[in-house]
Amino acid sequence: MPKLRPLGSSGLFTPALVFGGNVFGWTLQTPQAFDVLDRFTEAGGTMIDTADVYSAWVPGHVGGESETVIGDWLKRRGRRDDVLIATKVGMLPIDGPKPLDPELIARHVEASLNRLQTDYIDLYYAHQDDPDTPMDEVLHAFSELVDAGKVKALGASNFSAERLGQSLEMSAARGWAAYSVLQPEFNLIRRHRFAGALRDLCIEKNIGVLSYFGLASGFLTGKYRSKADIAKSARGDRMTAYFTEPHMALLGVMDDIAAQTGASLSQISLAWIAAQPGITAPIASATSIKQLDELLGSLTLELSAEQLARLDAAEIQAGA
Repeated sequence: MPKLRPLGSSGLFTPALVFGGNVFGWTLQTPQAFDVLDRFTEAGGTMIDTADVYSAWVPGHVGGESETVIGDWLKRRGRRDDVLIATKVGMLPIDGPKPLDPELIARHVEASLNRLQTDYIDLYYAHQDDPDTPMDEVLHAFSELVDAGKVKALGASNFSAERLGQSLEMSAARGWAAYSVLQPEFNLIRRHRFAGALRDLCIEKNIGVLSYFGLASGFLTGKYRSKADIAKSARGDRMTAYFTEPHMALLGVMDDIAAQTGASLSQISLAWIAAQPGITAPIASATSIKQLDELLGSLTLELSAEQLARLDAAEIQAGA
């Protein structure tokens, strides 16, 4: 079984890979979704990441589709205590300009619990910052969920270093449950999203970090090398911005390391993230057991110092 890493001060532990549930109810339907989740947990995976907004962007969807699939899987499985469920609130289009209003948080957590068919959420995130709702109201609302036993730990996603720091200070001053996990975008070509003051704050305050878009929507798998490859997946239209000389040079470095190690580009990408200071684990999704098994291979891949340095330099050249 893979080694578990502590998720900051949250009291939670995960291997260096979290399963991204954004695909459930979108590009991965049941019963195949159940098979993938079974394989993930059998291989030692512990945390499944989702959000109430997944997958509201799909025509005819309203959000909550991913949570519903996970809830049905938990019910069929008949066991809850060996998996960690992380979900988020604050990005549903229907919520308007104040998505973290305390009344919305209270209503949406109940909806998530119902869809997940559980009486507690292991990790509950503010999906994005809400500068239009007073910070004390937001933090108090989240802390009350912990006090009520509905949530075990709190997280912040897409927060700046300044706002996260202010939130931590206020929670400490009021004696409230505080954010103990951050979820930023971070990968070989988006390194700046978790760097400098934000990373330093997380290390200083023992904030666990679970990064999303670890494979840059699939670009870092290496299967998108030209515009002709865009049709390969539902996310292909996101690849156009990456078809530049520096990004192709990055793939070239990854190809060299793949030849040295026998690892795939996906495994190299995730292993690089997991080796970065302050990072607990990357989040990545799969739509088949074959894809998942490839991702799981990142858990046993140890890149050398020279290989990590080459990736760092190539990433910088790619403009991240």
